[in-house]
Amino acid sequence: MNSSRQGVGRYVPRAHPLSWWMLLVTTGAILIISIDRAILPTVLPAILKDFNLSPTSGGFLISLSFVGTAVGAIALGALGDGLGRGPRRAWTWGFAVLVAVVAAVATAFTRTLGFFAFWRVIMGMGTGGMEPVNVAMVGEWWQKEDRGFAVGTHHTGFPFGQFLGPVLIGAVLAAATWREAFLFIPLIAIPIVVIQALIARKGNLKKINDWIRERRMTPSLEESEVRAQRFESPVGKITEAFSHRNVMLSVAMIFLFLWAETGVVSFLTLQLTRDVGLSLASAAVVSGASGITGWIGQIVWGTVSDHAGRKFSLNILAVGWAVTVLAMIFISSGTLAWIILLGWGLFRNAPFPVAYALVLDSVPNSASSGMGLMIGIALGISGFVVAPVAGYFVAHFGFTWDYVMLAGACLLALIPIAMMKETVSAPDESVPVASQQA
Repeated sequence: MNSSRQGVGRYVPRAHPLSWWMLLVTTGAILIISIDRAILPTVLPAILKDFNLSPTSGGFLISLSFVGTAVGAIALGALGDGLGRGPRRAWTWGFAVLVAVVAAVATAFTRTLGFFAFWRVIMGMGTGGMEPVNVAMVGEWWQKEDRGFAVGTHHTGFPFGQFLGPVLIGAVLAAATWREAFLFIPLIAIPIVVIQALIARKGNLKKINDWIRERRMTPSLEESEVRAQRFESPVGKITEAFSHRNVMLSVAMIFLFLWAETGVVSFLTLQLTRDVGLSLASAAVVSGASGITGWIGQIVWGTVSDHAGRKFSLNILAVGWAVTVLAMIFISSGTLAWIILLGWGLFRNAPFPVAYALVLDSVPNSASSGMGLMIGIALGISGFVVAPVAGYFVAHFGFTWDYVMLAGACLLALIPIAMMKETVSAPDESVPVASQQA
C-alpha cells in the first residue's frame, strides 16, 4: 500500500493512539534493560575493592554477564518467534524479566565470588532475552512506513537508562552499598510487564491495523497471521533468520559497535575516578552523560533511515562513533568528560535501532530470532572478549591506546555496511521495501 503523505509531511510520523501507547510502554521496557546492564560497570570499582580484583580480573567478571546475554538473546529470541508474534510476545518478555529480577536479587545476597559470577550469567540471560522480543513487539504494532522512527524512538530507553541508571545507582551508593543497587533497581520492571500485557491484545491490534489501512499505509502484522499461528520450532526460526545476508552482516556490524561500546563503558568510571579524580558517586553520574543526548540520535537517524535508507544512516554513524571515541583520550576533567560524552551520545545508541529496523524489514517472520542472533552473537561475544582486552590495554598501555583500538573497531564496521542490501526504497519513492529478501 502507498502512504498518502507527501513532501515534508512524510517525515512526520502519524499512528493510532494504541501504537503510541505501545511505543511508550516498550520504551519503558528498554529503559529497564539499559538500567539493569548499567549496574555492574557502574559499581565495578566497589566490587573490585570488595573482592580484591585487578582491572583485568574485573573485565573477566563483566564478560560473564555477556555469556548469559548470548544464550538468553538467542534462546528467548527464537522462543518469541516460535510461540507467536504480536500479543504472544508479551508473555515471552515477561518470562525474561522474571529471570533477570531473580538473578539480580540473588546477586545482592551472595557473599562469594563464585556465586556472584554464577548469577552474572543468569542475569545476562534475562536481559539478553528481553531486548530482541521487545524490539520485535514494537515493530509489529506500527505501520511499516514508520518502522525506523518507531524502533529508534523505542530505543531511546537505552540513552535515558544510561543517564538515569547511573543517577539511581549513584543515589543508592550514596546511602548504601553496591549490593542494594542489585536488590532494588531491577524491581522497576514489574509494573512494565503488567501494562505491556494489558495493551498487547488481539482486539487492539485490529483497531491499529484498521486505522493504518484507512490511511493507505501498510500494517506490520495482520490479525489473520496471529489467528493462524501455531508453535514453530525455535531452531527453524534461527536458521531462517541466519540464512539472510542482511542478518549475517548486521551481526558483524553490531559486533564491532558493541566491541567499542563495551570497551568504553566497562572502564569509564575507573578512568573518571583514577585518572580524573572524581568520587565514585560523581563518576557514576558523569558516566551516564551520553544518555542526555542519546535519544536525539536515535530518533533522528531512525527517521532518516526510513527515507534516505538504512545504509546511509549507518555509514554516518560509524564515522561519528570513531571520532567521539577518539575524543575520550582528552578527558582530563569533569567538565571535559561531560562535553565529550554528550557528543558521544548523539551516535552511541543510534546504530542499533537502525540495524533492528533492517532486520525487521528483511525477515519479518523471524525478526525476534534475527535480533536475538545479533544481540547474542554480537553483544555476547564482544562483551566476553572486549572487557578483558580493554582491561589489558588500560593496565599496560593506558586509556589513549585503548580508545585508539576501540575507534578502529568502529571504522571496520563500514565494511559489512557496504555489503548490505538496502531495504528502503530510493528517497524519491514513497514505499519502503519492507520485506525484501536478499
